[in-house]
Amino acid sequence: MPCGKGSALTRRPFLFFRPRIGSVTLSILTALYALAILNQTFWAKAATNLAGQTTVLVTLAIGLAAAFIAIFVTLSVKYLTKPVLMIFVLAGAASGWFMDQFGVVIDKEMIRNAAETSGPEAGHLLTSAFVLHIFLVGILPCLLIAWVKISHRPFLHKVGYNMAVIIPSVLVFTGAAYSQAGTFAFTIRQHRDWFETLNPLFPIGSTILYAIGAGEEHGIVAQPLGLDARVSDAEADIKGLRKPRVTIVVVGETARASSFQLGGYEQPTNPELSQEDIVYFKDTTSCGTATAVSVPCMFSGLGRSNYSHTKGLASENLMDVLSHAGIRTEWWDNNTGSKGMALRIPYKELYRTNDPRFCENGECKDEILLDQLDNWLNSVDHDAVLVLHQLGSHGPAYYARYPDAYRRFTPDCRSSEFSACHRQEIINAYDNSILYTDHVLATIIHKLKAQETRIAPSMIYMSDHGESLGEKGLFLHGAPWIVAPAQQTHIPFVLWLGQEARAKTARGCWSHQATEPQSHDNLFHTVLGLMQVETKVHDKTKDLYSSCVKVES
Repeated sequence: MPCGKGSALTRRPFLFFRPRIGSVTLSILTALYALAILNQTFWAKAATNLAGQTTVLVTLAIGLAAAFIAIFVTLSVKYLTKPVLMIFVLAGAASGWFMDQFGVVIDKEMIRNAAETSGPEAGHLLTSAFVLHIFLVGILPCLLIAWVKISHRPFLHKVGYNMAVIIPSVLVFTGAAYSQAGTFAFTIRQHRDWFETLNPLFPIGSTILYAIGAGEEHGIVAQPLGLDARVSDAEADIKGLRKPRVTIVVVGETARASSFQLGGYEQPTNPELSQEDIVYFKDTTSCGTATAVSVPCMFSGLGRSNYSHTKGLASENLMDVLSHAGIRTEWWDNNTGSKGMALRIPYKELYRTNDPRFCENGECKDEILLDQLDNWLNSVDHDAVLVLHQLGSHGPAYYARYPDAYRRFTPDCRSSEFSACHRQEIINAYDNSILYTDHVLATIIHKLKAQETRIAPSMIYMSDHGESLGEKGLFLHGAPWIVAPAQQTHIPFVLWLGQEARAKTARGCWSHQATEPQSHDNLFHTVLGLMQVETKVHDKTKDLYSSCVKVES
């Protein structure tokens, strides 16, 4: 039958048909989609935490549905409805992927770590599976939101209509929370990371908090620290009456103590260090679970209990104190930067050289840190401290961290998509990266030994944080420290002393210290002790070296 003059098909082709929908209806549908589809991790934890409590679980679902509806409808403002809903969906799709795949929590520090990561590192996370997930779960729903045409009411009618949905929703949420308040409070206390996986509300909130904090921190100026610092026998160094003291501090990346043979791991991941006369501290704890927290914390001298990102920015650090004492300081980086620790000292971004001997696709193997080390050691004529910041075992592309010569544990996962590998293959790839770190550290020791006729050397190795490799379903790192598993906070800590430094210490002392609990808090003060720096900010109770120096009779 021919279409009449007023027919919709006459006015526009069916291809361009756009259904109409109310802003409240669209907001409710999007809210329920986000809660049901984008929260697999949250609901999996809920099912586990509330196992056997069906009534509580149903009450939780009803309460959260009401809360999501109230929030989404509140934000359904004319001209902003679609952009806001799309942001919620896309943010939720991205956050959900990382939470579901790796078990991470998208808190403020995770956002900071993501903001400070390098392009190549981020590229390893943006896999084909991730892109497909974002398209299906994020982009397609957004296209649907963009396709429909919203019917808007007059302003006052819209306010009244929205409130007619928001107020009952808030009441339902309040009633649900109140009816099971005791159970919810107890369960949340027992599982503190549970509600931090509520998507996309918590990730978006974390991003906002990070942005606010970054804005407030922009004008912070580091205050001087340790201006009174002096080397106790600096004159002897200047006059050439003693060998220059040289300490190399190796900042590891994503090495976990539970994968170090030196600490009892069954795989031979430390064949070279095992042959060296080192001290391995078996019970060492990190300051954070991500580089952006741990590195500035371990160099700040504040200690984990007093550290915050703002406090760290507001004060100079270990490298500055050493400089105030007249010690030559440098920082060589093969990671994502010094996190502000090398702002006032010579700094080399070796990963930017793209040296084809070590580098590929914007990332470099850690042997690039060794390439110029002999020349640097030959140039030392006074006390010096050099920091080498590794790329280490940063995931998920563990296979890219070591050359084929160190591919000894096989089969090893050769993909950034863990779903493409068995867990043992992931562990093997990670262990190969530790094996390679073992070689790098042993090589540094050999180079220092070769210079002992003219310098008094020592080396400290500390990882910034650990790594989860599937324990309790978790991968990678970055969990909130208070709930983080030991695999992310228990780190390897190695000390090697040259003949001169070791001769001054009581050997039995090191056997005792190696079994005592240690932490990142010890780094600042132990380096000052090794370099014999006197300053009011030096806490000898945290200085492992000075505490083992023999008392002269």
